[in-house]
Amino acid sequence: MCGIFAYMGDKLATPILVEGLRRLEYRGYDSAGIAVKDESFSVYKKVGKVAELQSILPNNVPGNMGIAHTRWATHGVVSDENAHPHASVSGDVIIVHNGIIENSRTLRTLLERKGISLSSETDSETIAHILDYELSRDNNPTSAMHRTISKLHGTWGICAIFLNHDVMVCARNGSPLIIGKGDNEMFISSDPHALTTHTQRVVFLEDGDIATITSDSIAMSSLNGVNKEASITVLEDEWGEADLGEFPHFMLKEIFEQPDALRHCISGRLDRVRGNGRLGGLKLSPLELSKLPHVRLLGCGTAMHAAEIGQILIESLARVPAVAHISSEFRTNDPVIDPQALHFAVSQSGETADTLSAVKEIQLKGGQVHGIVNVVGSTIARQCGQGVYIHSGPEQAVASTKAFSNMVAALTMFAIQVGRSRSISKERGQKLIQGLQQIPHLIEEYLEEQGPIMEAVNAVKDAKSVLFLGRGISAPVAKEGALKLMEVAYIPCLAYPAGEMKHGPIALLEEGSPVIFIVPNDHVKQKTVSAIHECKARGAKIILIHEKGDNISEEGDINIAIPNVHPDLSPILTVVPLQLIAYHAALELGCDVDRPRNLAKSVTVE
Repeated sequence: MCGIFAYMGDKLATPILVEGLRRLEYRGYDSAGIAVKDESFSVYKKVGKVAELQSILPNNVPGNMGIAHTRWATHGVVSDENAHPHASVSGDVIIVHNGIIENSRTLRTLLERKGISLSSETDSETIAHILDYELSRDNNPTSAMHRTISKLHGTWGICAIFLNHDVMVCARNGSPLIIGKGDNEMFISSDPHALTTHTQRVVFLEDGDIATITSDSIAMSSLNGVNKEASITVLEDEWGEADLGEFPHFMLKEIFEQPDALRHCISGRLDRVRGNGRLGGLKLSPLELSKLPHVRLLGCGTAMHAAEIGQILIESLARVPAVAHISSEFRTNDPVIDPQALHFAVSQSGETADTLSAVKEIQLKGGQVHGIVNVVGSTIARQCGQGVYIHSGPEQAVASTKAFSNMVAALTMFAIQVGRSRSISKERGQKLIQGLQQIPHLIEEYLEEQGPIMEAVNAVKDAKSVLFLGRGISAPVAKEGALKLMEVAYIPCLAYPAGEMKHGPIALLEEGSPVIFIVPNDHVKQKTVSAIHECKARGAKIILIHEKGDNISEEGDINIAIPNVHPDLSPILTVVPLQLIAYHAALELGCDVDRPRNLAKSVTVE
């Protein structure tokens, strides 16, 4: 969602700020802006892409300190006035802010009573005016920030610069901020990916932290004023530069990266001799695994679909009750937490606000949570303190592809590991391990011969709606396929378990309606065939995702064949043609594939 980047050092700030914003573009945004400090502030803001902001910048903007922001609108329309940074009335304070100030309406009223006229509709602008007022009391930026955030209710990642002080002050509560430490220069970002071209040494701010920064020092304190040590973390190399290479878009590149990403995910985590998984980050003994009362999995969007597949695998392989929950609903439903149960927080970014809130709710009630995340050092990873990194590498496209596959792979390994401690035989475990090791090659095999993807695209691109159906472990895959097509091609889609098609969605069918069935060769295939017949009887155009050599192809109008695969592992393979259909449909419709409208890669507000 919104992105923050800031710099102070001995170099010109503007080129560094613009490049930082470019590396945050994948998160999704609608406007961008920068503020650079020299003898005065230079502020530039523009609706649209970073390139449009860059087009209004003078050739040389003086100043070695500045802050920058990409905005994803929450309060106020998309406009130049509502774009960040925001300045105080005096012009002495400029801030950028990620998050939501829940009491902003009250604060606006108080400011207006003091005669301060706000120039935007945003909640964020109130911070600049309050901070300026507090600064006038003692001329101390750090204590002014302390008093300012004591008046705020909500979430924030704030970075402020001051006309008469050569410091930056940052504060965090529920919205990520990271300080990158260079040689006599500092970088601040809401995303570690934007820092890695400058430094690998970072300080992750925790909730309640306030940091006062110069070009060579970081002074940390907590909300109650207690000083803290700035703990340096070294980022892993996999979060370095990500470029397109020979691909026209990141989404296509990341679809093709799935085989190697999966190899990274499973490397060193499979015991072929014992037929077992080895997820050391779980920190649970075989005895503890064997006594689990139940498992709960939390996620949003694509992560939720991976969690639903995990639920099915955990129950079928480990014979442990499991439930997948939508994170945003979980916390508000006042869940009953069993401290002996295992909870998974599934998130690509590790910053998903709803999932993070659910994690804190579970921990508050005595439960333990393990993270299944991609971004090393992310907030959810640190909050959980235990779990599994999926090692997908940087994912630049907003629509997740390779992270989904690796989430499913990680949950599959967990299901095998628990299953071996409880019920499944070594031989069955060995078959699953062997099958999982073959999946990267099977995806490569499919990508070399993708089948009639463009024929499927032509069937869906002009449709009023598209119905996705699957049964059993393929039902969450249907949801993921529908989500991808909606995200990047803006086509209305519905996804249902195939058996539920008669309970509503069938009313949408008319002559030529496209229906995509995910039908691997598993124990529920014949049940799905019945649903295919019911759709065909109403004139629907049937697009089948099925295994090679399966005579179910006789039922389809368009048949996309995947290599033969172990039934429990089929989601990692059947999702690939759905990703390709979404990608090519978006291209045909002229959509921005990598940065779809209104969407954000990392949803950091509730």
